[in-house]
Amino acid sequence: MSKAIEKKKVIVEEIKDKFNRSTSMLVVDYRGLDVAEATELRKQFREAGVDYSVYRNTLIRRAAKETGNEALVEDLNGPNAIAFGYDDPIAPAKIAKNFAKDHEKLELKVGILEGEMYKGADLNKVASIPSREELIAKLLGSFKAPISNFAYMLKAVADKKQEEEA
Repeated sequence: MSKAIEKKKVIVEEIKDKFNRSTSMLVVDYRGLDVAEATELRKQFREAGVDYSVYRNTLIRRAAKETGNEALVEDLNGPNAIAFGYDDPIAPAKIAKNFAKDHEKLELKVGILEGEMYKGADLNKVASIPSREELIAKLLGSFKAPISNFAYMLKAVADKKQEEEA
């Protein structure tokens, strides 16, 4: 076998490994981004623990078919970059959506989040979901509010009673 075929097999195995380890995957069309913008996008993904790479579509198709993600294949046309999220499943979509607000050239094509496939507008809706930490903070805040209000009410009653005695 030639060296080129061996290299391609290694890359397909790498992509398959990323498919299997990730909780989410996002395909974006990066056409039109200049080098500085692409570097900034890579930096944001890296800081969030998201693996962002550009692969040949044929290699992604082969890895997708071998890992049971055949539905992804039909959207792989043109130049694509692929982002794999490992910890927070919403992170790749959220980062790409926020980046696309400032840079209209970035297009979210398709994503797979915890086994569900999303395209276009649905992907933007998913990206709008708050992160797990934000949801936990809101929940804890809603638990804390009644207790805090009760404590303030008791303090006000105590202050009023103390005022009446004085």
